[in-house]
Amino acid sequence: MEVIDAIILGIVQGLTEFLPVSSSGHLELGKAILGDQSMPQDSLLFTVVVHFATALSTVVVFRKDVWEIIRGLRRLEWNDETRFSLKIVLSMIPAALLGFFFEDEIESFFGGRVLFVGYMLLITALLLYLADRARETEKKVSYLNAFVIGVSQAIAILPGISRSGATISTSVLLGVDKGKAARFSFLMVVPLILGKIIMDLLGGELTYQGTNSLPLAVGFFSAFVAGLVACTWMIRLVKQSKLTYFAVYCLIVGLIAIGISYWNQG
Repeated sequence: MEVIDAIILGIVQGLTEFLPVSSSGHLELGKAILGDQSMPQDSLLFTVVVHFATALSTVVVFRKDVWEIIRGLRRLEWNDETRFSLKIVLSMIPAALLGFFFEDEIESFFGGRVLFVGYMLLITALLLYLADRARETEKKVSYLNAFVIGVSQAIAILPGISRSGATISTSVLLGVDKGKAARFSFLMVVPLILGKIIMDLLGGELTYQGTNSLPLAVGFFSAFVAGLVACTWMIRLVKQSKLTYFAVYCLIVGLIAIGISYWNQG
């Protein structure tokens, strides 16, 4: 992989991880457009590295929240931080179970299924449109909310369903305050990303066959910087009820994908 390509893909990952437009789909599309000829293991490693970068950018943006959670847990008391951490754990269960028991089935949805991705983008567009019209509340995330939002996160494993779009929209439609919905959505994915990286490392799936590690480094840095910008920007957009712009984007891309798929079949 060329350094310039790594920078571009890092920026794509950093932006689309937080913007509700499906980061995995855009990252794979970017690789295809740039003609990435990396070995599968190297391509997977690059994907994991840039995902780690965006997870780290989340921690930086929400550093005060993360520090408060850590301090609260260290007290070994039943406090707000402990309750919030339990909600994060609850939200992780559906995606963790789905990934563990149905990994092969999930992989079957990837690999050029343009028509399927198109329809999933239409679902993402509908969720974003409905969420933008939800009324303002001051409600926090409850335990039941956390689990339901976790189910949305699990469904968002499918290509074309935006993880942040699905989880934020579900939170808002459940009546959760928009700012709290964005905060919970971004924090809930960090343990999953870190856990997936650890599992891949322990399982020996992450190996690098290339001779130049510079693309990994610049990809990580560009994804981290882009993630800082996108995460901060997305929180502001959610609070200002501007998700409709992304709904329109997903609608257009989804219709194009569906049209191309039927055209190719014809």
